[in-house]
Amino acid sequence: MVFLKRNKENNYLTNLIYFNICVFIVIGIFNVFFYLLQLDFELIDYLGVSSNTNIVIKKPWTIISYMFVHIGIFHLLVNLLVLHFSGKIFLEYLSKHQLLSTYLMGGMIGAITYILTFNLFPVFEEIRISSIAIGASASIFAILFAITTYVPNFSINLFFINGIKLKHIAIITLIIDILSIPKGNPGGHIAHIGGALYGSFYIYMYKRNMNSGYLMESLISWVLKKNVIQYKKNESDYEYNTRKKKEQEEIDGILDKINRSGYNSLSEKEKQILFKQK
Repeated sequence: MVFLKRNKENNYLTNLIYFNICVFIVIGIFNVFFYLLQLDFELIDYLGVSSNTNIVIKKPWTIISYMFVHIGIFHLLVNLLVLHFSGKIFLEYLSKHQLLSTYLMGGMIGAITYILTFNLFPVFEEIRISSIAIGASASIFAILFAITTYVPNFSINLFFINGIKLKHIAIITLIIDILSIPKGNPGGHIAHIGGALYGSFYIYMYKRNMNSGYLMESLISWVLKKNVIQYKKNESDYEYNTRKKKEQEEIDGILDKINRSGYNSLSEKEKQILFKQK
């Protein structure tokens, strides 16, 4: 198991997990109705992303929708466990906007990698027309490889293995995916690799003060800010004062940490919180 300090922004990770679960349940309920009514209809055909470019052009939303779709409880649970594990570490160093941006951008880059690869290599010619990719794996790989690139030597206790480093986990999973391409589900493995490459590239650029996810993060910030403004309008005086008190306590804690250990001891999230108060 991985033990980490509590993070106020973890609710965004939790909401992301819940959203994936809700989509899984909704699709399952619809499939029951289709079965009872003997309708030959598959939601996956409208939510999964196809490697056939003609279909993708007609259904462009699938480049996003596919990353929230899972078939089978095992597929869902494995993905959400990895998302929870990597997302918790991610939020220790980076922001909620970056988490959501990396999830979405990683998923989209994974889909594009899958489509390009299936149209480039002749080995996929026979299955290209009918192949469909689903699942959050590419998005999750983007998060895992992003935080691995940011803190490669972050050490965790995983089950019965103590002190294993993130970079070792990432390397092992990447090698397994590459070697598994000829052995089944090549589209999924290729999408994973695309997501992983984006996550690493994002942090590589981020460390050099270049943000490859700027547009997506700006969009997320705008949406969240709009929702927060609407929420604040509905706050009572008591709720407003309670929220402001908690925010001030958080700032006081950060200032105390600076007094004890200096500004460089702050995490990226703490620096962003302090910056917003200026």
